[in-house]
Amino acid sequence: MGRGPSIEARKNAVDAQRGKIFTKVIREIGVAARAGGGDPASNPRLRAAIDRGLQVNMSKDVIERAIKKATGELEGVTYEEIRYEGYAPGGVAVIVDCLTDNKVRTVADVRHAFGKFGGNLGTDGSVAFMFRKLGVLSFASGADEERITDLAIEAGADDVVVYPEDGAIDVLTAPDAFESVKAAMEGAGLKADLGEITMRADNDIAVTGDTAIQVAKLLRWLEDLDDVQNVYSNADLGDAAYA
Repeated sequence: MGRGPSIEARKNAVDAQRGKIFTKVIREIGVAARAGGGDPASNPRLRAAIDRGLQVNMSKDVIERAIKKATGELEGVTYEEIRYEGYAPGGVAVIVDCLTDNKVRTVADVRHAFGKFGGNLGTDGSVAFMFRKLGVLSFASGADEERITDLAIEAGADDVVVYPEDGAIDVLTAPDAFESVKAAMEGAGLKADLGEITMRADNDIAVTGDTAIQVAKLLRWLEDLDDVQNVYSNADLGDAAYA
């Protein structure tokens, strides 16, 4: 299974677009609250969105206001979830998850991005079968591999992956087990450097040279679009592409 960019690379990417992260998190909080209610104790998706907001230093007042707008206590905008799939140069598969109040604008922006960098927007299901949704708790190099492994398996994780190139560790869970595994490990004093429910490809495609540059540009362009929440690919570009 593909690993994706390293912890440091993902943190750098978040820092680089922190301003837009707030907008994306607020939309996710709203959609989660509208779909499953405004109580995070009984709404795992909302709880995960709130955790993400707190990780980027979003105030509790902003979070509460987003929830109230979604549940009708305050006037707000209604967003729709849309997924687009396509191919980047080199046959790299790409999934683009969006939250939008204007589908015409969003599909035009996504299609333009694929065309601009030599990719093609595909049909529903054209690449999604290559990916699996799962929870990931990432620990940086130097973490206690044996203790993490023992606690993770005991807490109900599906797998623990240790990357020999840098010693980083990923704990993999089913999406519905992510919160319980995370809580169990934090309760034991093991807080992950990054934790998320994401999509990972079963197999990555290594791309280099000019092709890798074009793929990286496309992924960054998509991530910068206001309506885009998450971008997933099976590209193996190396950390330099995410810097």
